[in-house]
Amino acid sequence: MKLSLHDLLTGSHPDQVTHNHPPTPIRARIIKPGSNKRRLSLALQGGGSFGAFTWGVLDRLLDEGDLVLDAVSGASAGAVNAVLLASGLSEGGRRSAQESLERFWKRASDAAPTAQSGPALAMATSVLSPYQFNPFNLNPLRSLLASEIDFDALRANPSLRLLIGATRVRDGKLHIFREKALTLDAVLASACLPVIHHAVTIDGEVYWDGGYSANPPLIPLVAASRASEALIVQIMPTVGAEMPTSASEIAKRMEQITFNSSLLRDMDALAAMRTLSSAEAGGSNLSRKLQKLRLHHIAAETQYPMLSQSSALNLDWQFLLELRDAGRAAADQWLSGTADGSVSLAAAAEQSQFPDDRILNARPSNT
Repeated sequence: MKLSLHDLLTGSHPDQVTHNHPPTPIRARIIKPGSNKRRLSLALQGGGSFGAFTWGVLDRLLDEGDLVLDAVSGASAGAVNAVLLASGLSEGGRRSAQESLERFWKRASDAAPTAQSGPALAMATSVLSPYQFNPFNLNPLRSLLASEIDFDALRANPSLRLLIGATRVRDGKLHIFREKALTLDAVLASACLPVIHHAVTIDGEVYWDGGYSANPPLIPLVAASRASEALIVQIMPTVGAEMPTSASEIAKRMEQITFNSSLLRDMDALAAMRTLSSAEAGGSNLSRKLQKLRLHHIAAETQYPMLSQSSALNLDWQFLLELRDAGRAAADQWLSGTADGSVSLAAAAEQSQFPDDRILNARPSNT
């Protein structure tokens, strides 16, 4: 059966059978920008403690009074940052969101194991499963998020559209939790690294880290967003050792490739979908959206060159502050238009793909 562009973009199928209950309609209380307001959506990549870079990006964006956030997607640490952002905005506005982000990352650092325990954890995860070395399923992230976010209040009064990605263990497919279905377990599922944590079960379905299927969920964001601009914040390094030879170097490079591959795939897919949309008869709303969409990109490794040599498990407060400051600087450059370029789907489609390096530090467009 021929699928429409909407089916391709959202993953839906007219003949698909589902045994789940119909989803609750999404009626988020979205702040509508005035005529002089700029609307932007965000796609936040996961990557452990590297998420402190995203904290800095968000902190700087929240300083901009004329910038309205429309939709935010995230996986793993990106999901955590997205939910902290949304919760803070709902509870007390921009300043509250900034305070929530800083408070969470400081508490995460305070609760982190000492640096001396890092090698022991690495050794444990290499020979034991989390069901063996952590039989009681202790997860500090649970208490950190529970103390910071009122999920009932967030579901009742969301400040923006949220798309939190998790990976279904049984088939490896992406599952998106929207703002009206968001729970503490949904965020824990999105951040569930299976070598460290027990899988998270929600309504009988078992989930692992969202980064395995979409890091970040970019295509679902485009489908849900009403903004013509989207900013991707990429925190996993793309450049590693030319030929890693030690076990730790090999494992780190495999992790970097794994958690970046879905983003590169989705960027290529969006360019292809734009080509399909230009030929779609009738010009649907989705087709027009793709024609106008401009993707912007901030890469942590550009602002923090030592990132590829750092550990995503490092929660030392000084390291997190360095990443935060680098994120603020990167966002400031993007906002001021001093970054190197931008990319539109129209330009990408003409070349059949995004530029080979796919690292585009984009400046804001004027449209």
